[in-house]
Amino acid sequence: MRNINADLRVIRTKESIRHALVELINEKGFEAITVKDLTTRAKINRGTFYAHYQDKFDLMTKCEEEIMLDLSRLTKQSYPSVIAALETDSQTLNPFSFTVSLFEYLNVNSGFMKAVLGPKGDLSFQTRWKKFMWDTLYGNNPNAFMKEENLLVPGQYLAAYMGTAIIGVIQQWLESSTKESPLEMARILTIISVKGPFFAAGLKK
Repeated sequence: MRNINADLRVIRTKESIRHALVELINEKGFEAITVKDLTTRAKINRGTFYAHYQDKFDLMTKCEEEIMLDLSRLTKQSYPSVIAALETDSQTLNPFSFTVSLFEYLNVNSGFMKAVLGPKGDLSFQTRWKKFMWDTLYGNNPNAFMKEENLLVPGQYLAAYMGTAIIGVIQQWLESSTKESPLEMARILTIISVKGPFFAAGLKK
């Protein structure tokens, strides 16, 4: 039988380290952080830190991998609803349930997401997230939302445009302290994504 108290201690320790990482990224930027900074802020010793992570890069990678895994699960659960919504010719333009779930998830994890996607965070994470979106939405896999043979422009440019735009909207929302609700942000992103920026700007009826 597993020691539940030991498991809870590990969870609390990792949460303390992640919290310290977020605070320190916001204060001094990821590049300037040392393991000593992390252990001091998290109130743990170096041995405890190294029991879980090789260094600060390993810590960042593992945190980001957890986020990507959660987003992947969220996306796979939402495939049927997104496909159904795309196939429905509706003028009401209700936000996709997936987009609402995405912003709800980002809201819960807003501290880490704001730090890692901010100017002092990890630029490589944005690149990995764009690749994840390419693989999920447009990639050459049987479950992709958009099939490459149906694209009207080269897929890599569409993915670059959509990926950068979506991350940009999320960054702006996080920087403005998530003042809009996840539902409102889902509505905003759905209008821009489905109808396009010219429609959203009131230039195209």
